[in-house]
Amino acid sequence: MSTAALSRPRAVLADLLPAATASRARVRVRDATLVLGGAALTGIAAQIAVPVPGSPVPVTGQTFAALLVGASLGARRGLLSLALYALAGMAGMPWFAGGASGAGGATFGYVLGMLLAATAVGALARRGGDRGVLRTAATMAAGTALIYAVGVPYLALSTGMSFGEAVAAGLVPFLIGDALKAALAMGALPTAWKLAGRRG
Repeated sequence: MSTAALSRPRAVLADLLPAATASRARVRVRDATLVLGGAALTGIAAQIAVPVPGSPVPVTGQTFAALLVGASLGARRGLLSLALYALAGMAGMPWFAGGASGAGGATFGYVLGMLLAATAVGALARRGGDRGVLRTAATMAAGTALIYAVGVPYLALSTGMSFGEAVAAGLVPFLIGDALKAALAMGALPTAWKLAGRRG
């Protein structure tokens, strides 16, 4: 495949929904519904939270949902979904990990990282990053790296940990789970494209 083909924008899964050729008002209603749905999915997934001994960061479904939202909705809608999720949580809606809310907690950096990750994953999906198993794996790895790139330093700053301690508490315990989440995405996203008949 040529470099030009890889860089050419394509559809994301959400673009397959009705209203793509409808009036602008209907497209806006569809997009607003998708943004709300993406925020809600992330909030619901965040309630799947398992404490990790010795770490203030739990294992959650939140990061996986954020990456799926980005890949499925694209960069703009993915960013808006995660921004809505973050703003509502900061305003007091109890849908951060384990029913938490508000800004400034030790794990809030991961929420900020998810904003970047959803945007990047959405941009990669627009260029076919969710169409095959290996491309999906690379896309999910890039998104996960962005979450940690913000979340781990924020954890260190907010708790007074050294950077090494923050890596040990806020990254290392989650690597196996992240590999499992990537494996799920590697199966789910390319399969969705096959079922939609829109590979390539």
